Amino acid sequence: MPLFRNASPHKTTPTIALSDQQRLDWLRLIRTRNVGPITFRELINRYGSAALALEALPTLSLSLRGGKKRGHSIFAKDEAQLELRKAKRFGATLVALGEADYPRWLTNIPSAPPLLYIKGNHQLASRPAIAIVGSRNSSALGQKYTRFLANELGQHDLVICSGLARGIDTAAHTGSLERGTIAVIAGGMDIFYPPENEQLQKQISETGLLVSENPRGFKPRAQDFPRRNRLISGISMAVIVIEAGKRSGSLITARMAAEQGRDVLAVPGHPLDPRAEGPNSLLRQGAILVTSPEDILEVIAPLLDHPPQSDIPEVQEDHEWDITHDSEDAGLDEREQVAASLSHTAVDMDEIVRATGLPVSLVRAILLELDLAGRIERHGSHKVAWKE
Repeated sequence: MPLFRNASPHKTTPTIALSDQQRLDWLRLIRTRNVGPITFRELINRYGSAALALEALPTLSLSLRGGKKRGHSIFAKDEAQLELRKAKRFGATLVALGEADYPRWLTNIPSAPPLLYIKGNHQLASRPAIAIVGSRNSSALGQKYTRFLANELGQHDLVICSGLARGIDTAAHTGSLERGTIAVIAGGMDIFYPPENEQLQKQISETGLLVSENPRGFKPRAQDFPRRNRLISGISMAVIVIEAGKRSGSLITARMAAEQGRDVLAVPGHPLDPRAEGPNSLLRQGAILVTSPEDILEVIAPLLDHPPQSDIPEVQEDHEWDITHDSEDAGLDEREQVAASLSHTAVDMDEIVRATGLPVSLVRAILLELDLAGRIERHGSHKVAWKE
């Protein structure tokens, strides 16, 4: 009998429901250059809505004050409308952070995308999920064990999440296709990568759930796969690594999972097999040993009653925000103080406030300028560093 059937902590309680106009505004804002998920959250909460944030970017010349030589180019309204029409024709739905069909556990990570395309069985977004990732060049035995684990976990109403890559990812989806699987892809939902998984991707879009940040027709680049990996771990309660070389992208997923407060589990391998280097290394670093499905069930059972709590502020559309300080209040001295406190190593915003003696709201405003100018990068919701 399933251990986790009707697990109430994972029933999604929507906090917002965007209108069509708000969804269009959100899309234009997140598609604007240098506006990532954390910057998006800063802007929309600061100015009260995406519409007002879009107005503020060019009129307040935030990016110019941050050191950008030209004004900010906003993602065009007609381009956003075309993107939405293409998605609708394809059968994909654009869901916003906080809406009912947005994966619940994903809301707890700082870099949660404000908008996600989903296609398939939307109910899977609210069910507890486990990620299984591993080598593309996997062994037949590794694939067999992956299918076994995926099927066994599915028997307990757990959804299996992976990245639709060759090898272990494919085996994870195949083993959980009948009971529930989520495939997070780096490109658009109409792009089949790898090509040999075209049929599997189509099957998942019908009975499972496809998830992507990117619009239809978007061809994935190398930098898009680590971004996808953060979603795989963010959607899931825990990440299991099965066969991974020392430079495997699966280890990036494991690292991101640890940073997001997720449990990392690993299946050990033979010391002479290069594909065992990744999981064996994770085990030496404190990952949880997996020798049977019961090892996994024991770890995640307490999480269903106590899902992770987040100190990340919600994105509050139509919220009257108290702007104590705008960046216009900052003079050259204040900007130089903030700049001097930054380095290429990420530093906590509280440390910048402590080092400069400036008000928190003023520091945040100056950092927002620098972010929009493309001069800094965010590390979580509280840390920043100069961009390499």
